Amino acid sequence: MGKYKYLVVFFFLVEIVGAQTITCSPADKQAVENKIIEIDGLAKNDFGKTLVAVGKSFMGTPYVAKTLEIGDIETLVVNLQGLDCTTYVENVLAFSLMLENDRLNFDEFVETLENIRYKDGQLRGYASRLHYFSEWIANNEKKGLLKDITPEIGGTEITKDINFMSTHRDLYPFLSDDENFNRILASESYLNGQPICILPQDQIAANEDRIQTGDIIALTTSIDGLDITHTGIATREKDGRIHLLHASTGSMEVEVSELPLAEYLKKIKGNTGIMVARPDS
Repeated sequence: MGKYKYLVVFFFLVEIVGAQTITCSPADKQAVENKIIEIDGLAKNDFGKTLVAVGKSFMGTPYVAKTLEIGDIETLVVNLQGLDCTTYVENVLAFSLMLENDRLNFDEFVETLENIRYKDGQLRGYASRLHYFSEWIANNEKKGLLKDITPEIGGTEITKDINFMSTHRDLYPFLSDDENFNRILASESYLNGQPICILPQDQIAANEDRIQTGDIIALTTSIDGLDITHTGIATREKDGRIHLLHASTGSMEVEVSELPLAEYLKKIKGNTGIMVARPDS
């Protein structure tokens, strides 16, 4: 606990045009400004390479779970001092889009992050957050930010009951509110009517050449009611293999997996394969 003491910060609420109330500490606003300076000039000719360059600028950032589960109402949380796997991908994508579009300022960051994190790009309460990552992929594809390429690289269509949040209501403080709970039930009902495509774990190595640097990788699972357990960014390293750039629960920081993705996944209990989404600037 001692090494993460500096992560304890006081948050303040700010009303900002283009988003609802945001939660951002002075340290985090400064961190955004610093990141904008740091990534300026990192843009590559290939957006996937831009994404990885930005992603690697976060190397060593501590893994911190549930940074979005704060307060009594849903707010747009800005926190670069501690990231979980999903907020890592969201922040990297936001900064990369800003860099690609040459719109590098705090207000643009807030607007871009809201667009990525929430259904149809609008914060409208807790249930508007894209909690299930398969829905995160589908909704951001609808926005034109990425494409689910899993079917194109050997993926197999499956159906699975998605109901982990509603069947584990006690794990989510915001679900004590009946309106939030009922809206999550509605989201789950929608997801259960949509098949998803996964690349099975035993077929990843054979199709690895079809995965590109900068692709978003989502780890599918055999856990009942759940679609995805972890996510990160594909990066082709010096060994010529695809590795996972991610906020790791193993090292508890942002890192590149020591093992190539195909071998790394074999050590993940309950992993069944991956979904792959290719960002588009």
